[in-house]
Amino acid sequence: MKKLIETLKNIWKIEDLRQRILITLLFVAIYRFGSFVVLPGINPAMLSQLQSQTAGGLMSLLDMFSGGAFSNASIFALGIMPYISASIVMQLLAVAVPYVQKMQREGESGRKKISMYTRWLTVAILMFQAPGYLMNLKMTSGAALATGISWSYFMVPAVIILAAGSMFILWLGERITDKGIGNGISLIIMIGIIARLPQAFIQEVSSRFTAITGGGLVMFLVEIIILYAVVCASIVLVQGVRKVPVQYAKRLVGNKQVGGARQYIPLKLFAANVMPIIFAQALMFIPLTIVQYSAPENASWFVRTMLDHHSWTYNIIFAVLIIAFTYFYTAITLNPTQMAEDMKRNNGFIPGVKPGKETAEYIDTVMSRITLPGSLFIAFIAIMPALAGLLNVQDAFSQFFGGTSLLILVGVVLDTLAQIESHLLMRHYDGLLSSGRIHGRGMAAY
Repeated sequence: MKKLIETLKNIWKIEDLRQRILITLLFVAIYRFGSFVVLPGINPAMLSQLQSQTAGGLMSLLDMFSGGAFSNASIFALGIMPYISASIVMQLLAVAVPYVQKMQREGESGRKKISMYTRWLTVAILMFQAPGYLMNLKMTSGAALATGISWSYFMVPAVIILAAGSMFILWLGERITDKGIGNGISLIIMIGIIARLPQAFIQEVSSRFTAITGGGLVMFLVEIIILYAVVCASIVLVQGVRKVPVQYAKRLVGNKQVGGARQYIPLKLFAANVMPIIFAQALMFIPLTIVQYSAPENASWFVRTMLDHHSWTYNIIFAVLIIAFTYFYTAITLNPTQMAEDMKRNNGFIPGVKPGKETAEYIDTVMSRITLPGSLFIAFIAIMPALAGLLNVQDAFSQFFGGTSLLILVGVVLDTLAQIESHLLMRHYDGLLSSGRIHGRGMAAY
């Protein structure tokens, strides 16, 4: 406790760090306040059916990412996920379209162009999602619209407000990244998730101690132990391994052993971090976006199955997408050819491997083999909420047993703590941990 108090005092002494933290808290407060600002013309007391709809299934997950704004019919109801979807599309285009690849190689100017195109694509996605959200609102809570206002006149201004709300969230995230602490977009997602934790925890405790088959204190303690184990595993996964010994890499690819002093390849055991699970989750929301234009009971069997995040079909497809995105994101993050050229330029080499093409092939093989266990593990963590449901864990609380929510929470917290620690160390203060250092994850900014 004494160490913690001393660290907090050191944080407060550093003017730049203090201002960044206060700015972050201010922008987070603005975001949370906006989550409760209801669309003009909507009576919040008449949204019980919408809130009931988002109490379970895939919509509960979407509501979690928006921090409850979705079920509140808030101006921030669509959240930041449209921007995430646009970012996925742009990263896919960077692999397939030469023009986008050329922009990536142009440095800062190319990055600004890609960012501009991503924003325009976000607006286009919002123009598609906002009407879907409003049509679903009309079907579930049509009586919530104020008397004297018709839905035909309400739709256009409401679409504009919803789109502007999401773009404002994007602006807040970028300001947090520039002026505050941490990756703003990821931090906003985390705040939306953690806002649901107290209510979910209370519901779970209540269900365990009141239900006939709840299991009481014993089952609740078992839950907490399992949750603790999953959190520890997620921390190990997100932090990853900073470098891979050459000897271990040699065994992976089957080459001869290397004698002499221990040497390292500057690779992380799991370079993709939590990005694959975020990308996969964004794609899994597509059926939900489509079904909002019609009644769910009229949807096909496959679409209805995809709306149930506890179904086998949903979880198998989700796991396969995560594994695929893990390899994809690792490939676009770490370029073996570029790494081989950099090593050759700096007179570096891997013992027993010729510089140039053979080194690039060697690094690519190593990355492919060490990415597999990481991708399988993150896929298992992602489907943990469905497994927790088999133990009669409440739907809201089961989301914190794994899945996108837990990995984002762990990843963003570690990334933010790493940035705070770097400020402390630069000014010759002790870090946040008494032993060791928090590994900077380098979580990609959207």
